[in-house]
Amino acid sequence: MPLFFNKFSPKKTPTRKASVFLANKNLSPKRIEKELGPEVGPIRLHLGDQEAVFEAGLWIPESGKAGGTFKENEKLKKEVRRLEEENNLLKLKFDVLLDMLTQTTADAHSQKEELERLKNNFSHNKRVVV
Repeated sequence: MPLFFNKFSPKKTPTRKASVFLANKNLSPKRIEKELGPEVGPIRLHLGDQEAVFEAGLWIPESGKAGGTFKENEKLKKEVRRLEEENNLLKLKFDVLLDMLTQTTADAHSQKEELERLKNNFSHNKRVVV
């Protein structure tokens, strides 16, 4: 027994080897389909009075408060996406209308300048002729 032995220190546990049973098991998709049927279905989890389903990489609660909240959140997310798309469309329309107004204003201004120039030329030519 060493001089500074701590009787509360844990001993090292030996490493475990994987069982031969799992290593030799054939888990091919065909075998799984043969044993479980053609359609396994979604994975369901029951914890107390809560139930969740694993779909598309997410655990989706189906019962209890969390299930109702999750469904409400999904509806709200869809509504937010729809409103964001509508907002983007309206911004685009506003930009197009603003560009059209700018173009029309510029055209009107250039026409006004052209009209003023023609009036000045006409009055200048009229004075010269008389």
